[in-house]
Formats: sequence, C-alpha cells, structure tokens
Amino acid sequence: MGDIEISKIHESIGPVQEILDQHDGIVNVIDTTDGNVMISLEGGCTGCSSTPMTAMQIYYSLMKLEEVNDVVFVNGELPPFMRNFINQKIEAEEEINDD
Repeated sequence: MGDIEISKIHESIGPVQEILDQHDGIVNVIDTTDGNVMISLEGGCTGCSSTPMTAMQIYYSLMKLEEVNDVVFVNGELPPFMRNFINQKIEAEEEINDD
C-alpha cells in the first residue's frame, strides 16, 4: 500500500476544515507513507484549547478510510486516552455494521 493522496485526506476532514478556516487553523499533512498519516495542526491551532477536539474529529474521520493504518499528530495534539476512546467507538460501529 502506497501513499494516500493528500487531497483525499483533506476531503475526509471537510467539516473540520470549515471550522479551522474560521480560526486560521492549518492541517499540515506531513507524510502518508504506508497508510500512516502524519499531521501537524498549525496556525490558529497552536495553543488553542479546542485543538484536542479538532484532532479527535480528524482522527475519527481518517481512521474510517480503508487506506489509513494510523494517524499520528506530531505535536501530540491527540492524547492517548482520546485515541483509545475513538478506536473503541470505531470498533463498536464496525460490529454494528457487520450484523
């Protein structure tokens, strides 16, 4: 599995992007090698109290894409407990959809 197109990443975080635009927030996709998406939240995101929630939304959206193995926020915007919470939520949704 190769790199994921950055346009596809931006497409899947569309709703979040609108909010980021209002606050001068920038989603900088650094790398997508082997389905591991590395992201840095910059601009208005730096020091913003909503950044972890934004990271949560982005992580959730991207982890639902088949090509994505993992999403890493290089500045640590997504605390481990939030990552675990979302992983459990996605697993629960997948179980419902499998029935």
